[in-house]
Amino acid sequence: MKKYTILIQWSEEDQKYIVSLPEFGPYAHTHGDTYEEALKNAQEVLELLIEDYQANNKELPKPLSLNQSLVYQ
Repeated sequence: MKKYTILIQWSEEDQKYIVSLPEFGPYAHTHGDTYEEALKNAQEVLELLIEDYQANNKELPKPLSLNQSLVYQ
């Protein structure tokens, strides 16, 4: 099982926790009113993304390593 990054940050502007799934690109986001809700939503989105990639025979992204950063182009 591949391990993917889930980045959760508080947004003062939105008053919500904003979640990014960086391996899946700049548009893979969700949110939650609590940290726990944000994490649950992130896990659900991640599962849906993986299912979609597999259903469309797309290669899954390579997980980031701890000392690796991601640059979007």
